[in-house]
Amino acid sequence: MNRFKNLGVSSEILKGLSSLGFQEPTPVQDQVIPLMLSQQADMVGLAQTGTGKTAAFGLPLIQLTNKKQKQTQGLVLCPTRELCVQVARDLADFSRYVKDIKTLAIYGGASIELQIKALGKGVQIIVATPGRLNDLINRRKVDLSAIRYVVFDEADEMLQMGFQDELNAILKKTPVQKNTLLFSATMSREIAAIAARYMTDPVEITIGKRNAGAENVRHEYYMVHAKNRYLALKRIVDNSPDIYSIIFCRTRRETHEVANKLIQDGYNADALHGDLSQAQRDQVMKKFRCKNLQLLVATDVAARGLDVNDLSHVINYNLPDDPSGYTHRSGRTGRAGHTGISVAIINMKEHFKIRQIEKKINKKFKQCRIPSGLEICKKQLVSLVDVVTGVEVDHEQINPLYMEISEKFAHLDREELIKKFVSLEFNRFLEYYKNAPDLNVSETKKKSHDRKERRRGSAAVKFNSKQKFTRFFLNVGRRQGILPQGLIGKINGIPGVGRIKVGKIDIKRNSALLEADSRFAPQILDAFQQATINGKIVSIEVAGKDYGGNRSGFPKTRRHKGRKQMAR
Repeated sequence: MNRFKNLGVSSEILKGLSSLGFQEPTPVQDQVIPLMLSQQADMVGLAQTGTGKTAAFGLPLIQLTNKKQKQTQGLVLCPTRELCVQVARDLADFSRYVKDIKTLAIYGGASIELQIKALGKGVQIIVATPGRLNDLINRRKVDLSAIRYVVFDEADEMLQMGFQDELNAILKKTPVQKNTLLFSATMSREIAAIAARYMTDPVEITIGKRNAGAENVRHEYYMVHAKNRYLALKRIVDNSPDIYSIIFCRTRRETHEVANKLIQDGYNADALHGDLSQAQRDQVMKKFRCKNLQLLVATDVAARGLDVNDLSHVINYNLPDDPSGYTHRSGRTGRAGHTGISVAIINMKEHFKIRQIEKKINKKFKQCRIPSGLEICKKQLVSLVDVVTGVEVDHEQINPLYMEISEKFAHLDREELIKKFVSLEFNRFLEYYKNAPDLNVSETKKKSHDRKERRRGSAAVKFNSKQKFTRFFLNVGRRQGILPQGLIGKINGIPGVGRIKVGKIDIKRNSALLEADSRFAPQILDAFQQATINGKIVSIEVAGKDYGGNRSGFPKTRRHKGRKQMAR
């Protein structure tokens, strides 16, 4: 028996679920569906990506819709067009056998004229991205006056992407009397603020621990010198012959460079970033979903809303600036009952980020060794042998050719035949990893590095007293979890400039002020601009001479110790 029946799901929807192979509800569906069907209550659902949230809110939304009424009654807001399309497709599948119900996906990148035309015919459920929906509201082409249910899907991601103003504008156009449901992977301050502002005594449903990472994901990190990051990536990939992974990079440029290197080195990879057209994005994702691609190299923005359930790995080529961003990345694997591995490649200066993320997700990372060339060759060889032994022989096709083939191999004994077979299939790995160096950075080396950096920092204080520094003002502070080492680490992570000297750092409740070498002011401004920290978009500017009310530009209290220290 289909267990969704016990949750109160109608026979029409059950028929659609059975055709899709849905028999057992997930934990989030088990809790949300009966609550939505039996109570008119606002709700906050905290659950990781891939736990079945779409069906959890989608099935009741379909069932509670008045089919005789053509006005829009349900609104689902999504952060990206990919997630918007996926949710709309899922709702259409769930309601396959429900008569007289129409669902429409509204998102940027598609014809707005066609969307306006579809709205004019009557749509009961709209699934939309905030930007395009707000555009249609301003054009007076969409009517939200009869809305009964509003669902925020991946609400934390919408806030990270800067949709706060659009969300406010949209909600103002909906009736006061409605049910608001908010689904999020994390419970940030901003999510709590939305709940407080737009919801009335919301019921909170938490699957797992609050703000915790996915239960089925193992977290690992590899520490290497920054110059060896790409070499380490290749070894991690080569050590997992059946890998199926998204590789997250920080910028579009880095995404493009890493993908091109992988392709040139013979890997089955491609890039997904904001410079691609919608048609190009669709083509890349089609290849990745059907596993014609093993590796998808992507930025956070490009990968938001991707619906891929069986990733073996998520690889952080660079960690995100915001620890909550890691939660979303790692949530791409370990979905739908599968297990997964989330990997971070870090250098010695980034070790503090691992500790920040551990606190955020309430889980520990395991430090792993970059495998040696010999270890990788053994792993690849075993995989190759497993593939060969698992091949089914079509005797009917092979038998007519067998005698000729057998005669060709007659002069080779068993051992020589095996070695030739392995060499033919395996020479690339054997040659590449011959005399391969050790890429690992030991804890001893790290501690030694830290001591040297501290000594260099002290020397910089003595010999650079006349160093010219520029003061920078940032709109984030203690409330967003900013720490001095985080700011220094961000500056150290700027590619291609080496070590940048940092002076005083003052962190207030909602802002921060720091000094850094004036020669690198453009690079520092560029590095911080549009970064996100705990859901807030960072803005940075050069601080005026009189900022802070005294001659130095810094307040006289809570000054960060370590005058003109070296960034480390």
